[in-house]
Amino acid sequence: MKHYLLSVIQPVGEPPAADVLAEIGRSLDAFHDELKAAGAWVFAGGLHSPETATVVRVEDGHVLMTDGPYTESKEFLGGLCIVRAPDLDAALAWGAKATRATTLPIEVRPFHGETDS
Repeated sequence: MKHYLLSVIQPVGEPPAADVLAEIGRSLDAFHDELKAAGAWVFAGGLHSPETATVVRVEDGHVLMTDGPYTESKEFLGGLCIVRAPDLDAALAWGAKATRATTLPIEVRPFHGETDS
């Protein structure tokens, strides 16, 4: 089985109303339960907004830390889920379920260096 990253692509702006977020939360819980029951669950979690980020980088041999996002954008990584799937088609099927649960776009990407087993 290969591992795939399902990235939740969230737009910048105000979050949905509390009742809408509660429904999304219930849908995500059901999605995660389905992943676990299928043996596809590895990890999932939501992220705070980019304003909470600290960027760490090397410049002229020194480590620099900067508050805030690395770049300004109209969207950001709002959460992630790592799944086990036999192939890209199966991972895309999980991505389809994730986009229904979150109501947001999901980017599906394989990890490097994994082969079919």
